[in-house]
Amino acid sequence: MNAIAKLEFKKKIQDKGLWFWTFILPIVFIVGFISIFGGNTGADSEQLVVQIVPGYTVMFSFYIMISIVIAFIKDRDSGMTARIASTPLPTLQYFMGKWIPFILIVLIQIAVLFGFGVAVYDMPLGNTFALIMISVALAFVSTGCGMAMAVIAKTENMGIALTQVIALGGAMLGGLWMPVEFMPDIMQNIAQFLPHYWALQGYQTVILDGGNVLDVWASLLVLIAYGAVCIGIALSAYPRYLKLSKS
Repeated sequence: MNAIAKLEFKKKIQDKGLWFWTFILPIVFIVGFISIFGGNTGADSEQLVVQIVPGYTVMFSFYIMISIVIAFIKDRDSGMTARIASTPLPTLQYFMGKWIPFILIVLIQIAVLFGFGVAVYDMPLGNTFALIMISVALAFVSTGCGMAMAVIAKTENMGIALTQVIALGGAMLGGLWMPVEFMPDIMQNIAQFLPHYWALQGYQTVILDGGNVLDVWASLLVLIAYGAVCIGIALSAYPRYLKLSKS
């Protein structure tokens, strides 16, 4: 498992496309939208920063799904998955070896984007432990969704297309682009069923309201539940994925 995790992490940090989706594009969006909608000072400016920086951090954390889909589809189509399956390595260890590097990448992404927010826009962070817990839960659910998508998708293009729907659709409906209270009632109701919404609410509770872990327990519970369901789907669909690898 450790060997798989190290190899996967090494490959990913050398992937220029991953650097673009994970760090460069989110920073461009953050700077662009704060420049467009900024101009106020005081509380309004702080609320804008706390809406945009965590909002786009949450949205782009789900783009890790693209890298996960590509990695799994390549392993499947090259026969690598079938060869690994013929070894004594248990399925769960293979999954963990592939999964852990992506969790680490998302956590690094969150740290970089929040660090950018602090350095450039003086964004407050609030309770550090609560912030870390929300970030870990977000990494868990975004990569969990990616694992499920990677195993279910028949083709790379299909997986990438579905990733775009989840990332952009979740951002739009989950209140990542604008405060939820500005959205129509029906969209506000839909937002509460999406992990994107709960991740942003958790971050804003910690950053704006000075909340601690007890104040974000609902966000943590929803994110962990979503992630667990996605991992369950990935594990249950793995036999079909393995069958395609052997065909």
